[in-house]
Amino acid sequence: MSEHLITVAGVAVDTRHWIGGERVASTETFTDVSPIDGSTLGEIARGTAMEAAAAVAAAKAAFPGWAATPRAERARILHAVADGVEKRLEDLAVVETTDNGALLRSHRRGVMPRVAHNFRFFADRLLKPDHEDFETRGHTNHVSWDPAGPCVLITPWNAPLMLATWKVAPALAAGNTVVLKPAEWTPLTASLLADIAAEAGLPAGVLNVVQGYGSEIGDALTSHPDVRRISFTGSVPTARRICASAAPHLTPLSLELGGKSPLLVFADADLDLAVDLAVEQYDNAGQVCLAATRILVEDAIAEEFTRRFVEKASGLKQGDPRDEATDIGPNIHPRQLEKIDGFVRRALAAGARAVIGGHRGDGQYYAPTLLTDVAQDSEIVQEEVFGPVLTLQTFADEEEAVRLANDTRFGLAATVATGDPERAGRVSAQLVAGTVWVNCFFVRDLRAPFGGSRHSGVGREGGTWSFDFYCDVKNTVTAPKGRQDHG
Repeated sequence: MSEHLITVAGVAVDTRHWIGGERVASTETFTDVSPIDGSTLGEIARGTAMEAAAAVAAAKAAFPGWAATPRAERARILHAVADGVEKRLEDLAVVETTDNGALLRSHRRGVMPRVAHNFRFFADRLLKPDHEDFETRGHTNHVSWDPAGPCVLITPWNAPLMLATWKVAPALAAGNTVVLKPAEWTPLTASLLADIAAEAGLPAGVLNVVQGYGSEIGDALTSHPDVRRISFTGSVPTARRICASAAPHLTPLSLELGGKSPLLVFADADLDLAVDLAVEQYDNAGQVCLAATRILVEDAIAEEFTRRFVEKASGLKQGDPRDEATDIGPNIHPRQLEKIDGFVRRALAAGARAVIGGHRGDGQYYAPTLLTDVAQDSEIVQEEVFGPVLTLQTFADEEEAVRLANDTRFGLAATVATGDPERAGRVSAQLVAGTVWVNCFFVRDLRAPFGGSRHSGVGREGGTWSFDFYCDVKNTVTAPKGRQDHG
């Protein structure tokens, strides 16, 4: 076996970059560690500005040919990529679980099938009309998508492959070429994706994957003058750095950032449903940007809601994510675990009360936690923890519920539990959020726009919004036959 191949859960993974259709090593490496047990998975190529430049150059060189490829052929290749994902679904699932600690059952049943769907959806959407034509004084307006050029896609560690392909698929479908930079804590499935894409017939240089640590390679990618689009999912501080890096070239950005989303539970809600929705926020050990971590409950039902929540949450099983019976796995990294614990310790010191949890478990596991007696302006209410930590506050009426829900710098999502459809409409209209769920959570359709307000992001992706971002949108105005006009 090559020195650059490691075996993860029985699957061979190449630890080198994928640039211009070839594997490229770096002189330095970084260590990838499993959050499940702290074991070392392998040494990963540590990219620098040199690898960043090579990847962008490969993407630039491949762009004219890929952009000129007929849409039907691009769609065919992307469907072949989806076929490859489905063929290797088990490999992808076990490698990603080992690498990021999310539940294996979720990867098998939901996440990896969604990865394949990402490619199929955007391949099929590409073959439909870009936008509907419309007329102005008899002149036809035709709005079309022109491929923009090389795109840099920087993705997070909480759902590595699904969130990567949520960007890669529309960028490629649109006729762009891609440089994908996965998170350093979860680099492995991006490498497997490169293999799958090559086997599906994606031309060399159309998809490039560069591994790196922090800003060492990220700054070089986001400041490159040949990059035409940057899409980033991650933290607000990193987004600020990317904005500054991209500013000299006015490179268009799509940013999906943090969240501090509310779950509003009204007295007329189905209480069992509301409790289920609240406990669901512990999914992926709380490492979900959309999670409704601020539970807001109407005074009249707060005591009963809390009782039922504690009963249900106490039944969750925390442990090895490869075990079918496990509900909550580990947090991603010792640094993240320390961050989570710091938030909770400071909250408790400030007067918060832990109804459940409030402490570390063994290894990289943090006990599912619910904190009450928290002030609206406190750190624990205002800042994203990104761990299995929820707060519970009460409200007296609809007006106070909306005020509390909107009183953070974020605006990614919100969830409303109510039995009154009119109230659902009123409240949803007032919430500052990119997505509002009513009596449900995490129902996602790729035809819908996704993104955040305020500090939760810039722009929207999904459906036509993805193509609007990844393309130069052109309007062609044609006069009626035999007539010329202006103005």
